[in-house]
Amino acid sequence: MKTLKYIIGALVLAAGLTACVGDLDVKPIDPSMNTADKALVTEEDYFSLLAQCYTGFATSGFKGPNGDNAISGIDGGFSQYFRGRYHLNGLTTDEAVCGWNDQTLQDLHGMAWTTTDVFVAAFYYRIFYLISAFNEFIRQADKATIELPEKALWIAEARTLRAFCWLDAIDNYGNVPFADETAVVGADIPKQISRKDLFNYIESECLELLEGSDLYEVGQSPYGRVNKGTVIMILAKLYLNAEVYTGTAKYQECADVLAKLDGKYSLHNKYQELFLADNHKCTDEIIWSVEQDGDNVQSYGVTNYLIFACTGGDMDTKEIGISSGWGGLRTTPEFYKNFSDNDTRKLFFTEKEQEVVLKRNYDTYVADTKKANEEGKKNDPKFEEEKIKTYEDWLGEDKKWQQADIELVSEFTHGYGIMKFKNINSDGTKGKAEGFVDTDFPVFRYADALLMKAECAKRGATGVDGLAAFNAVRKRAGLSEVQEYSLENVLQERACELYMEGWRRSDLVRFGKFTSASKLWQWKGGVKAGKGVSAHLNLFPIPSNDLNANSNLVQNSGY
Repeated sequence: MKTLKYIIGALVLAAGLTACVGDLDVKPIDPSMNTADKALVTEEDYFSLLAQCYTGFATSGFKGPNGDNAISGIDGGFSQYFRGRYHLNGLTTDEAVCGWNDQTLQDLHGMAWTTTDVFVAAFYYRIFYLISAFNEFIRQADKATIELPEKALWIAEARTLRAFCWLDAIDNYGNVPFADETAVVGADIPKQISRKDLFNYIESECLELLEGSDLYEVGQSPYGRVNKGTVIMILAKLYLNAEVYTGTAKYQECADVLAKLDGKYSLHNKYQELFLADNHKCTDEIIWSVEQDGDNVQSYGVTNYLIFACTGGDMDTKEIGISSGWGGLRTTPEFYKNFSDNDTRKLFFTEKEQEVVLKRNYDTYVADTKKANEEGKKNDPKFEEEKIKTYEDWLGEDKKWQQADIELVSEFTHGYGIMKFKNINSDGTKGKAEGFVDTDFPVFRYADALLMKAECAKRGATGVDGLAAFNAVRKRAGLSEVQEYSLENVLQERACELYMEGWRRSDLVRFGKFTSASKLWQWKGGVKAGKGVSAHLNLFPIPSNDLNANSNLVQNSGY
């Protein structure tokens, strides 16, 4: 059972919860609770506030999947944290295209975003909205006048979650406005912190949390809450990309901190079970996840987005466990080619899978027609039987087949469908509801840690068996072990293992392939064959509205 209790609409300080970006008008959860002394009077109140901070990763607002959206200027469903994160870190890569024409969405895969892009701004504001929430929780808990036996633990949890947000900030936006719990709310205008200084801050926070905090030990937290394993993964990601962020590589440090996970986690035996409706059982591998629940934690983001948006065309919604598909996300032919035929992670909807569904549907049509004819004749001797069509006639001459080639981004059958996440339990039963999914989003997994180890070993780290780590991931995928591997092999393996989990852009930037013409995919740069683009697109811009609101900010180079 999922143990984190999400308490929606209960407690956030109207006066205190303000964003550390200049023009974001952050709404309180409950306008009637306008001072701390009214809202925070019991130990349960403080825990409820912490739970609401966790909920910020799971929902868009405070009343249902699209109610009281915390971020203005964009549909609530679009602005949810992990949906925004995927927009910037999946749609901009070879992993996926989206056929929708909403606002500037097509500019993401085409790498044509600007300083006024609504999706770039939405994720930026979502990051800093949550950072503000964590700052406020830490501030209020630290000065609490009532006894809070778990205060140190709760503050450590808030600091960990905040560090994750800062990791997304440094990775996506670089030099950003900075404020922590010591800032004077309403008085201090945030100053811009350099990418290098922010790196040092995140590193310091993580080391303190690992060495001197009351945070749950590795793997010891209740499900859905963070522990020192989460901190290790944040720090490892920071070190893995240190050369991008600061100009100085820290692959040895990355390998060393990942060693702290040894013996605490392992690879789950079945890959797709990690992405099903009961994946909360996979705590052997999943280090931290964001919970979704068809009844209690509803969102148009997180896995609800990944499952519904990946479903369309002739895909069987019953097999996926949902009511209907949104017909949006597909993969590029270049990304699909990363997978070997016997790779169990190759979870796509191709012509082959479409044929299976169609023949099953045809068999149902034949059986239903025969039954209707038999019942008709039984009740009416003059009943005229319906002639059963041949399979070819039933399909029709204008049948659209799922194809690898993406001639039209707007056409769902162009590009193979993606079937990694489902709202189906591991025993084949459906999730609790068809309109919203139960499938949690695994933010950090041990398989990622193993592939980071393999990469660090190839980049010069010592004391780590990169080959064993690399082969462990391949073996779970049903692939043969290798005697040696290259950095290019690591990038390919990361593509196959971690697709749809929000790491692809960061990986491509680190390998020098995100903007470069050395790696092309369909519609990169806005042309079907793909093309290289300016290197300044390795970072997203600071939204122009925030630059106008805060004179301390300077735009990222090239914008």
